[in-house]
Amino acid sequence: MRQALVMGNWKLNATKASVNALVKGLVTAAQENANVEVAVCPPVVFIPQVEALTADNTISYGAQDCDVNTAGAFTGENSAVMLKEFGCKYTLVGHSERRVIHGESSEVVAEKFAVAQENGLVPVLCIGETLEQFEAGETKAVVEAQLQAVVTKSGIASLNNAVIAYEPVWAIGTGKTATPEIAQDIHAHIRSWLAEQDAAVANKVQILYGGSVKGANAAELFGQADIDGGLVGGASLDAVEFSKVIAGASA
Repeated sequence: MRQALVMGNWKLNATKASVNALVKGLVTAAQENANVEVAVCPPVVFIPQVEALTADNTISYGAQDCDVNTAGAFTGENSAVMLKEFGCKYTLVGHSERRVIHGESSEVVAEKFAVAQENGLVPVLCIGETLEQFEAGETKAVVEAQLQAVVTKSGIASLNNAVIAYEPVWAIGTGKTATPEIAQDIHAHIRSWLAEQDAAVANKVQILYGGSVKGANAAELFGQADIDGGLVGGASLDAVEFSKVIAGASA
């Protein structure tokens, strides 16, 4: 039985005060829904603060990205080694905003996945299609290609120690959400594609849904057979709303 995982991606948001209030506000939700793992991915400058705030509770945390290098002359980057030293469990790799805005190819994402894993982090591999790809019926081919890059680089067994997050790009921050049926269809396809290579890996790996998840739709989305939780954006910035999403994963 796969444990539900609800992870908040704060993106380029937060202040010292808001981080303090948000993490403290999530403690009760994490306690009341003990069957759900709760995690947050703050901007990197707030990771030490989150480390301190989560010392006495079960909330996990991670980074929003990590570099392909672990040290050296790479101004502005953060390495998996550094993130691990500050207690990160997870790091996102391949978020659509990294792929689209920063031009990261699936091969670069696969390299980040490998480096993160080699240095003790659990990579959260973000995959998903644009609106144009969705409307052209290319969704399944797109996610297969994004998965294949990682499998080619690290092998199918690497997904035993990873999380997959399916995030339709057209539903991120737009207010649009894939229907539970559409989301389930893609999640089931991802698991089926993995099962063709290793059934045990496919059965074990958590596949999260990302794309305008909120309290009102969480329970229905997370109630689908192959959706194991969510990678949550805007709703994760409000403790009350994020708590509702967590409760939806526990239902």
